[in-house]
Formats: sequence, structure tokens, C-alpha cells
Amino acid sequence: MVVFEKPKALTDAVFHYCPGCTHGIVHRLVAECIDELGIEGKTIGVAPVGCSVLAYNYFTCDMIEAAHGRAPAVATGVKRSLPDHVVFTYQGDGDLASIGMCETVHAAARGENITVIFINNAIYGMTGGQMAPTSLIGQVTQTSPYGRDPKTQGYPIRVCELLSSLDGPAYLERVTVNNVKNVNRAKKAIKKAFQNQLDGKGFSLIEVLSSCPTNWGLTPKKALEWIDEKMIPQYPLGVYRDCDKEG
Repeated sequence: MVVFEKPKALTDAVFHYCPGCTHGIVHRLVAECIDELGIEGKTIGVAPVGCSVLAYNYFTCDMIEAAHGRAPAVATGVKRSLPDHVVFTYQGDGDLASIGMCETVHAAARGENITVIFINNAIYGMTGGQMAPTSLIGQVTQTSPYGRDPKTQGYPIRVCELLSSLDGPAYLERVTVNNVKNVNRAKKAIKKAFQNQLDGKGFSLIEVLSSCPTNWGLTPKKALEWIDEKMIPQYPLGVYRDCDKEG
């Protein structure tokens, strides 16, 4: 009896991510949700610029590569052109919360009926570990070698909290994937975000606190612990908007 197998919505391509990176876990969760909802044939994903730039190699659904930060704008165009399709973006914190903040905020404000999967690992991974909009106070990066100083480099941006101030979003939740219990919660949130789109409820964003052992300078195990010790206090897990409960 088969008890565990690769989701059909994932290709056979081997992930290029660093050891201990949790992008692979989130890819699997997205694929499992696509399989379980039976939407592979009508799903279109939009890949970002960043560590997950090659996401189009990993999903069996149709994929589009967007310019840096523009994934929500591309997804908006696709969804409005093909309203019967399921459209999702998969973006990192540099892509979504820095160069793409405008596109993110305005897609949310318009309540576009798309799903955004937002990977927050508090650093620019692909380009060598520079400070990101989500880097923590005191966090050492290539561009904050003495630790992020709010006097000169500002404060971390909490995306779920920021978007929750808008009227447009239907569903906003922050999750993580650093242990089995949290992985299960993350999958439930991602599946709900897709279901909301199928039900025409509007904009959904799932923020996933993710690890980056390479650029954090930690072992994979220590990186997962760092999420608990450092990231969650700055970025509390939970639901920040749910139209089902507010309605």
C-alpha cells in the first residue's frame, strides 16, 4: 500500500534549493493542494525573481515568469482574462515586499481574486544575503554587517499586518513550516486560500516564515529553531483577515 508519494502537480525535476531551505516544503504543499482540489488543468502560476525564480520547472500546471516584483500585476491580467482559471503567485520577501510592494498593495486593495504565496525568510537569498525589508532588528546581513539598525535602515515590514489595514483582502494568514504541526497548519491555510479563489471571495495571501540556512550562517536544524526563537516573535503566526469570520 502506498502511504506517501510525490504530488502529481510537481514535476520530476530536482529542486535546486540549498540544503535545509524550506522552499521545497512549500512547493510540495502547494502541489498537494492543487491535486486535492482537482484544479491542475486550470491553474496558472506566476514565478518571481529570487530563489524561487525556477518555480516554473517544478509545477506541472502552466507557469509564467514575471519581471522582478510584478507577479501580482501579471496575475491580475491573467485572472481578468481567464476568470475561470485559478491563478497564484509564488514570491519571496525581496520580490514581494521591496520592489514589488506597490503591486502587492494595489492588488490587495482592489481585492483581485488571486492567491499569493509569500515566502518570508528575512533576507535576500539568491543575490548573496543582503538585508531585506523583512530582516530583523540586529540581524547581520551582507548589507547590515553590524546588524540592522532602525535609525538608519528602518524597521521590518509586517506584510500581513500592513495588508489587513485595507478593505480589499479576503484572507490573510501567516504560517511557518519549521515542524510537522506547523507544516500541517500551513497546508490548511494554502488550501483555504485556493478555495477562496474558487469561491470568488477575492484576494488571499499566505505568508510563510521560511528558513535560509546558507545566508543565515546556520545549520538546517538551527535555522528551524531560529524561526521559533527570532522570527515568530517579530512575525506572530495567525489569521489577520478572514472574510468568512467577518461576514
